[in-house]
Amino acid sequence: MPSPGRRPLIGVTTYRQTTSWWSWERDAALVPGRYLDVVEAAGGEPLLLPPSGDAADPADRADRLVSALDGLVLIGGGDLDAARYDAEPDARNGGTSVQRDQLELGLVRAALDRDVPLLAVCRGLQVLNVCLGGDLVQQLPDRLDSTRHQPRPGAFGPVTVLTEPGSEVRRLLGERTEVLCSHHQAIDRLGEGLVVVARSEDGVVEAVERTGPGFVVGVQWHPEETGDVRLFTALVDAAADRSETTTKEPA
Repeated sequence: MPSPGRRPLIGVTTYRQTTSWWSWERDAALVPGRYLDVVEAAGGEPLLLPPSGDAADPADRADRLVSALDGLVLIGGGDLDAARYDAEPDARNGGTSVQRDQLELGLVRAALDRDVPLLAVCRGLQVLNVCLGGDLVQQLPDRLDSTRHQPRPGAFGPVTVLTEPGSEVRRLLGERTEVLCSHHQAIDRLGEGLVVVARSEDGVVEAVERTGPGFVVGVQWHPEETGDVRLFTALVDAAADRSETTTKEPA
């Protein structure tokens, strides 16, 4: 819990892969710096959460991590293993990581159980949906006959998003917003307890919220790429509010 004057501690998930820097090439945990910039700009203190293949009890590790946090950001990245939602993996999928899937699904469960505010970005939205029993379109261009949501791997496409009245996303971003997307997968069957609160003009689900109290928002686009702090500020504010209203257990 943040004490007075302390920035809320916001967990940020990471990649775990071989990476090059300076004269080195090593296994590393990393996160695009723009996520850290927007969390800090929103008033939060980012804490990196790396995947691990050594956890004896992955669910326990995820719960212990979340218990130390005031809020959680799930960042974008590679595809979830389709077996996680009982589908045969498409050979064109990429960037899958057993350790990352395991950690992030555990983090979502723990955050929901503990009512820790959660913002899920791109892959993060997909993790949230799968965690709650939903599934994914594995190859969105096949369904749309268009690559506008990801012009090519590693590239962003401009997309117009229309939000739903009464939603937190509508309150924060307005009725219509221009965003940057880079995803070839998307929500198909919606997870239990989630509601669609924004779609692109071609009907693709671009944002969801969890029904009930608390801040649980997932977006399929990348607000960090444009430095849009509004969703991150809402997350940090929710984290601060939760810490103020949570009664500490007696020592």
